[in-house]
Amino acid sequence: MEPNDRPSRATEGFFGRRHGKTIRPQQAAALERGLRAYRLDLTAEAPADLGTLFKAQVSAFQLEIGFGGGEHLLHRATEAPATGFIGVEPFVNGMAKMMTALDKRPLANLRVYDDDATRLLDWLPPASLDGIDLLYPDPWPKKKHWKRRFVSPANLDRFARALKAGGRFRFASDIDSYVNWTLLACRAHGAFAWQASEAADWRQPYEGWPGTRYEAKAIREGRRPAYLSFIRK
Repeated sequence: MEPNDRPSRATEGFFGRRHGKTIRPQQAAALERGLRAYRLDLTAEAPADLGTLFKAQVSAFQLEIGFGGGEHLLHRATEAPATGFIGVEPFVNGMAKMMTALDKRPLANLRVYDDDATRLLDWLPPASLDGIDLLYPDPWPKKKHWKRRFVSPANLDRFARALKAGGRFRFASDIDSYVNWTLLACRAHGAFAWQASEAADWRQPYEGWPGTRYEAKAIREGRRPAYLSFIRK
């Protein structure tokens, strides 16, 4: 089965569409080539040293869940060649955009996974990540759908297991209810300490932040993003 033929389905950590507009033949070819080169195989046992997953010599490891078109992930992976980045994106169109970019400019410190992020989190060795980014995730704004939000007690357990002590979980959103939801969930969980002492700490973008399409849309529509950082205790 080709990557873009994978059926749409809800899994433990992913709900909603996996496909948008039909991708162009060139994108489809780049997607196929890229997944062969960059996709992680979760049927194999995870290595104790994540560095063996990368062609580059890397000494730190970052995970981005739901990278969209890949603007932020590509920027970070390019700026930090000594860090190994893993990006998760189940949406075929986003992954195709990322693979098209990598077709033009390969990166030896990047791997991807195109399915449910909870499967990857469960596969990773304990205390193996230095950071996890969850940036502008689907807010599921209707209250009856809040249980679908990726920030949940079960997924915070997964974050706590996969992050090293002192590792950082970063969450960005333009939806106030989801920001409050995340703050309350992390406080209730107990493994994460919010790194903020004043409003500027969570209203200012992260250092080196390149911006994303979603952020630009939110600002155009009058929504003010929040940038939360939590340290794994």
